[in-house]
Amino acid sequence: MSQPPPDRSSAPPRPRPDASMSLLTTVMEHSLDEGYAEASARRGAEGGEGMPRTLKAKLGLAAGLVLAALVVTLGAAEAQVAAPVVAKEREELIDRVNAETSTADTLEADIEKLRKDVGERQRKALQEHGGDQGGLVALLSGATAVEGPGIKLVVDDAEDTDQGGGGPRESTGFADTGRVRDRDMQRVVNGLWQSGAEAVAINGQRLTALSAIRAAGDAILVDNRPLVPPYTVLAVGDGKKLADAFRDSADGQYLQALHESFDIRTSISEQEKVRLPAAPSLIVRTAEPQAADTGSGAADTGKGTS
Repeated sequence: MSQPPPDRSSAPPRPRPDASMSLLTTVMEHSLDEGYAEASARRGAEGGEGMPRTLKAKLGLAAGLVLAALVVTLGAAEAQVAAPVVAKEREELIDRVNAETSTADTLEADIEKLRKDVGERQRKALQEHGGDQGGLVALLSGATAVEGPGIKLVVDDAEDTDQGGGGPRESTGFADTGRVRDRDMQRVVNGLWQSGAEAVAINGQRLTALSAIRAAGDAILVDNRPLVPPYTVLAVGDGKKLADAFRDSADGQYLQALHESFDIRTSISEQEKVRLPAAPSLIVRTAEPQAADTGSGAADTGKGTS
C-alpha cells in the first residue's frame, strides 16, 4: 500500500523568539571561549594541573612555602612578646597622667586656700588701719560681706540667639544677636552704680573698684572667672528708689532696647534682703595711702587728703 504524499501546503516551522539576539544567545550558551576551553583540556590531558613537574621546581616551591610560614610564625611570636610590653607602657602612662592630675588638683586647692588666707589678712589690715572708719573702708572696698535691702536683676540670652538687624549695638562694634555681651553687662553694672547701688555682685562674684568685665570668645569673664547665663546681678540699696532710678537711666533704657530688639530676657525685682560675699582677693600693686600732711600743700590746692 503506497503512502500518501507529504502535504506541501503545511506552514514552515516558526522561527525562535531569540533569533534576533544571536550574539546574546551565543554568549549565554558558550560562556567559555573556545581557545580557553582547548587550553584547559590540553593541560588536563597532559596532567599536573599547573604543579611543577621537575624536582628543582618542586624544591623551590617547598622552600618558598617554608620561608612564608617562618615569616608568619616570627611575626606572630614578636607580636605576642611585644604585647605585654606595650600594655605595661600604656598602664604606666595612665598612672603618670593620673598622678599629675592629682598633683595639679592639690596645687589648685592650695592656691585657693592661700588666696583666701591673703584675702582675710587684707580685710583685717583694712579694718585695723582704717581707724574709726575701718568698717566703712572694708565695705566700700568689697573686703567684707554685706547684706541689706536691694534689687535682683536677671539678664539672659534670647531663646533664639541668631537674630540680626539694626539695634542699640550698631555703634559699639558688637554683632546684633540675642546673646548677652560683656559690654552689655558693663553698662548694666555702671548703671546700677550710678543709680545708687552700694554693693554689686554678678553670679555671686563681688565687684570692686579693681574688677574687670571682659570677654573670652562668647564667655563673659568677671575678674578672669567665666560666668554662664543667666546672669543674676544683686545690688544693695534702697530697693524701690534703686529700681526706679535704674529703669529711668540711660543704661536701663539700653537694657530695655536690647529686650525689644533682640528678645534678650530681663527681669528686675525688689528684695527685702540680699547678701553679697566678700571679694575673693584684693591686690593693690600701685596705690598707696597718702600720709596726713600738716603743711600748706593741702591748703594750697583746696583739697583734703585721703
